[in-house]
Amino acid sequence: MSDSENESDVMDEWAEALEESGDAASADADTDNSENSSDVTTAGFDHLEDSSSPSGDDINMDVILDIPVKLSMEIGRTSVNIRSLLQLNQGSVIELDRMAGEPLDVLVNGTLIAHGEVVVVNEKFGIRLTDVVSPAERVKKLR
Repeated sequence: MSDSENESDVMDEWAEALEESGDAASADADTDNSENSSDVTTAGFDHLEDSSSPSGDDINMDVILDIPVKLSMEIGRTSVNIRSLLQLNQGSVIELDRMAGEPLDVLVNGTLIAHGEVVVVNEKFGIRLTDVVSPAERVKKLR
């Protein structure tokens, strides 16, 4: 099918659609204008390639290595009402939803990536990772 036949088919479809909507006079005017303008040319475009999905060999991880992320450790959680919260003072104890000795959650930007245990190294707290969540499990939790 040539470009002129394709263009004429498109114009016919527009004319039919406009007639159905009650704008028949506009459709006739548009058809007359397209027939009278013989100097109309079709724009040509170069072939565009999709570069949004690089092949596995082209991935450069160096681009993301310096992006900062928020790493946090969660001992446990609890819910309290405002009255109880306002009554807290130095020495108050808040019960958490975990038992003593249970592993901590290691979160990166709020996403669980591992479990670990608290250690002390050179008088500073640290965490020893005991179980790292697989990427497949992380994706599964996102759904």
